Amino acid sequence: MDMDLSQDVTSLVRALVDTPSESGSERALTDAIETGLRAHPHLEVVRDGDTLVARTRLGRAERVVLAGHIDTVPANGNLPSRLDGDTLWGLGSCDMKGGLAVLLHLAATLPEPTRDITFVAYECEEVSADRNGLKRLAETRAELLAADFAVLMEPTDGEVEGGCQGTITVDVTARGARAHTARAWMGENAIHKMKPLLDLLNAYEPRRPVVDGIAYREGLSAVFASGGIARNVVPDACTISVNYRYAPDSDLAKAEAHLRELFDGYEVTVVDASEAARPGLHHPAARAFVRSVTDVDLEQAVELGKVRAKLGWTDVSLFSGLAVPAVNFGPGDPTLAHHKDERVSLSSVASCEKRLRSWLSGD
Repeated sequence: MDMDLSQDVTSLVRALVDTPSESGSERALTDAIETGLRAHPHLEVVRDGDTLVARTRLGRAERVVLAGHIDTVPANGNLPSRLDGDTLWGLGSCDMKGGLAVLLHLAATLPEPTRDITFVAYECEEVSADRNGLKRLAETRAELLAADFAVLMEPTDGEVEGGCQGTITVDVTARGARAHTARAWMGENAIHKMKPLLDLLNAYEPRRPVVDGIAYREGLSAVFASGGIARNVVPDACTISVNYRYAPDSDLAKAEAHLRELFDGYEVTVVDASEAARPGLHHPAARAFVRSVTDVDLEQAVELGKVRAKLGWTDVSLFSGLAVPAVNFGPGDPTLAHHKDERVSLSSVASCEKRLRSWLSGD
């Protein structure tokens, strides 16, 4: 299958959406994108599994990365795409084939950028981290991601979202002793022992730190609960899973220590964790990016809400781990991601492409 990456960016979005690429089944779309990239001699193209890296090598003083994932969540009756005026409905239209189309169109049609550019289209973002193509590159071929600044094309409604929260999930367990419920006083009810924990979670006041000039809000939430043996048995164990979203002025070690202190007296086991990423907005390349896409300086953009915190985790964390400051910026309403009624405004895709082209071409 051939795919013309230089076609109008709004047509390219629809072509991408109409080519299924559920996580783990990206091969057909990756093949088409690879063929499209190799048609442009100004790009050096490297393939790693179903992840693609295309780079300019113009000897510019600065290199930036534009990255976006190829895969989608499973279809939910939302393929093929449907166009209704300016709105394109369909799987992945928002998350994130709108942003992917912008990235690929720029790769094909910007042979002389003022900055060298590395374009990354990667596999398996929507599933477990061990399958993530960008993570694999960061661990095995980090030189391909070396840059002064990176933009992850996640949907942000065309605003700049700096860095990302970190996330850690722990299992908090209380132990008791079994007994027949007819003689409950002879046992210790582990579920009852969870009341102080639930009271703590209900009363918890999240931090709202300002990091690099933008305000984050943390969160601490119970997400699973399990316990009990039978209807006539006092339970001897109860576990509540708690997810902590922490701001990027902290790190995993501090986040874990905070939870262990909060839940002192319970068994605490870490089951999942990912580092946060600082916005890095005061880096010269980041300031230039913000100025170009918002038409105002960083401080004014923050004041106007054109630059805000990413309240969630994204792959900007991987760039942060490589000492590359990164932001999220792309077309589409992030609250529509993974919805059956996922959609994107084509005018927002075109606007995003225009603003990035201006930044990269110096116009």
